[in-house]
Amino acid sequence: MKFLDTPPRFLFFTGKGGVGKTSIACAAAIHLARAGKRVLLVSTDPASNVGQVFGLTIGNTITDVLTVPGLSALEIDPEQAAEAYRERIVGPVRGLLPEKELASITEQLSGSCTTEIASFNEFTALLTDHDTVNGFDHVLFDTAPTGHTIRLLQLPGSWTDFLNEGKGDASCLGPMSGLEKQRSIYADAVAALADPQRTRLVLVTRAQRAPLAEIARTHTELADIGLSHQHIVINGLLPEPEDGDELAAAIYRREQAVLASLPAALTGLPLDQVQLKATNMVGIGALEALFTTGSDAATDAVIEGAAPLPEAPLSALVDELAEADHGLIMCMGKGGVGKTTLAAAIAVALARRGHQVHLTTTDPAAHLTDTLDGNLEGLQVSRIDPAVATAQYRDRVLATKGAALDEQGRATLAEDLASPCTEEVAVFQAFSRVIHESRRKFVVVDTAPTGHTLMLLDATGSYHREIARQMGDNTNFTTPLMRLQNPEETKVLLVTLAETTPRLEAEGLQADLQRAGITPWGWVVNNSLAAAHPSSDLLRRRAAVELPEIDAVTAAHRRVAIVPMLPAEPVGAPALTTLTASGTALTH
Repeated sequence: MKFLDTPPRFLFFTGKGGVGKTSIACAAAIHLARAGKRVLLVSTDPASNVGQVFGLTIGNTITDVLTVPGLSALEIDPEQAAEAYRERIVGPVRGLLPEKELASITEQLSGSCTTEIASFNEFTALLTDHDTVNGFDHVLFDTAPTGHTIRLLQLPGSWTDFLNEGKGDASCLGPMSGLEKQRSIYADAVAALADPQRTRLVLVTRAQRAPLAEIARTHTELADIGLSHQHIVINGLLPEPEDGDELAAAIYRREQAVLASLPAALTGLPLDQVQLKATNMVGIGALEALFTTGSDAATDAVIEGAAPLPEAPLSALVDELAEADHGLIMCMGKGGVGKTTLAAAIAVALARRGHQVHLTTTDPAAHLTDTLDGNLEGLQVSRIDPAVATAQYRDRVLATKGAALDEQGRATLAEDLASPCTEEVAVFQAFSRVIHESRRKFVVVDTAPTGHTLMLLDATGSYHREIARQMGDNTNFTTPLMRLQNPEETKVLLVTLAETTPRLEAEGLQADLQRAGITPWGWVVNNSLAAAHPSSDLLRRRAAVELPEIDAVTAAHRRVAIVPMLPAEPVGAPALTTLTASGTALTH
């Protein structure tokens, strides 16, 4: 692997959700440790599954991977980091301030802005605190999906500028209160990220249009902030099939066509290719074989003799959704499981049934327009763009609250609105407006990968608590959270793949939603090889590995759809319509 030649101390693995960043990062960490290096593997993903891959419990403290001498791991848990951050601010004044004032400060520190800052502090410490990483030759970062990662990597400059300009009061008084003393740490983090002798960025992708477009965008954006030492890893490439399987041949041709037409921005970068394996990347043995070529004999499983898959077409869920004439439909799950495609397919199907539909996304790495590839009567498409939403929010506040202020007052308000925390408020308000539309039409939401979505729901919950406190005994109000909790108004579809990590991720997300009073309506197992009935030996072995995961989903959940892998990527309304062909629901 070229990206492992003379590696610097820090390596970042990033890319669109679901492309295999964790597998590549874990395999690289094992490779370096086997070469005699002391390696620390760090996950900055709110939906981390590094512990699952290694088969051990990893938390917010450095943990040795005993089966690989020289390797340690650490997961930056956003909630643990936020709780510790809150305690550092609230702890010293507990017992000195009235309980009501303490409650107000705690509420200020309950939003996702606090979680982001706290996680960021943990991240920068590893780049700048030599005591923390002392003794490690290499520190590898398995990052969150790209949109989150770009924001994380941009924050050192954002916060440094913010502090240098003396900003930060009203809207984020609580979260910002601990930042001033971090000024020099953030400056050091910027220097470490921009130094090619210390940092290398590994852009992980699949041979598919959307992930490649995503890393091309990532390449440009990160080069603009000084992170220019970049490598590409194309993961999960299907070797040329030799057994006449039409599905395998179609996938191979599709991937080779994509490789032959890489985005221009990527053509000059060092590139590695990693072959598709028959098994899931769980366990040391599987990870050590990831960078090898040729067939792997990790499993001899075959589909013959297995119980047949249940009939569970997506069309049956759409038929049930269409019984109403409006409502909010949210597709949620781990990055890379196909939420965008499924949200678009559901929206197209509802529009073709004569309903008015608004399809939107909260994903910073959205590509809805590419997926739809055209217009359809009755279907409105939009994106909650954080930059656009923030600019509109700032303009609106300056035009309203700032109208009666003098020049100095407007300048102070403008400074306050320059806080990075403003984006949280702006995106939440845009999300709330979309929810409101669902009272009269269908609104289908393609959500960001799980960590982002939970942060957005956290903001929704904070707003609900604030409104409830202000209204007191007056119960005549409806907040966005109340709409999300109402099963008559909101249908949440959890999207997964027939693989261990995405399924466990979806199970965890369901538990988080249920704690917030939101019960998922149904599950979709997407891109199933088992449902596509391949004849290729490699694909059949991968299909066999899916069966226990599909069984686990269908046994545990009442309403399930299984979508087969298709020979071609479903782009455009006609192709999306094939995903919702007629059939009978799997409900029990």
